[in-house]
Parts: sequence; structure tokens; C-alpha cells
Amino acid sequence: MRNEIVVKGYTDPKFERIKDIFKENFKEFNEVGASFAVFLDNKFVIDIWGGYSNPEKTNLWKKDSIAKVYSTNKIVTSICALILVDKGLLDLDAPVARYWPEFAQAGKEKLLVRYLFSHSAGLPGFDEKITVEDLKDWD
Repeated sequence: MRNEIVVKGYTDPKFERIKDIFKENFKEFNEVGASFAVFLDNKFVIDIWGGYSNPEKTNLWKKDSIAKVYSTNKIVTSICALILVDKGLLDLDAPVARYWPEFAQAGKEKLLVRYLFSHSAGLPGFDEKITVEDLKDWD
């Protein structure tokens, strides 16, 4: 297993400390590989990647390496929803069906928007049983 940490990409000089923290993350938390980008004022100030794309540490992480991100989209979705709440365009205590009428089918007409963000809506995520092996198999 290789132990050297290779970080490539672009970092604006003002953000070099973030690149250092990114690199430290591999040692401190035993990360295998990752990428990180920040777009500020219409330009990339950080676009870096490092480590390896496999647990055996035989393949270097590349700019276009594919990674499973699972639930990270929840953060962006929540921020967007809260911006809409702030603008008065979304009410967390309103039924989802107010914004998406078809959602009311199958007894969901009273389900509140708020429940979608707290995972307390009681909606199943998959029609079939999904195993850990299924999640690991990209083919």
C-alpha cells in the first residue's frame, strides 16, 4: 500500500491553507481519495484532487475520477429550499401537494414539506431490497 499523498490541481494563492488542510485530511482521517472545488465570484479559486481512487491505493485519483457521493445533495437542496422560504416562496408547514399536486396520490395529501427534510415522511426509498453489495456494484 502506498502512503505518499499526491495532490494536484489549481489553488489560488489566497487559498493555499485550504489545500494544506485537504492534504492533512488524508493522514488524519485515513482518507483514500477525494476532490474539492470552490467557485467564487465566477471563477474557480480551488480545484484540487488527491490520493487514490481505490482502497488498495494503486490508482491515483484523477481530475475526472468518479466518486459515490450518496446524500451530499441534501445540503444543496436544503439551502435552495431555505432560500425559497426566506423569499416567501415555500412554506415548510404546507402540504407538499400545494407545490406538486400529483404527490397527493396514495394518501400523501397531508404530508408536509418539512417532513421531506427531516426524513420523517415515512416514504420508502426503493421498490426492491437494496444490499450493501448492490451499492458497491457500479456495473
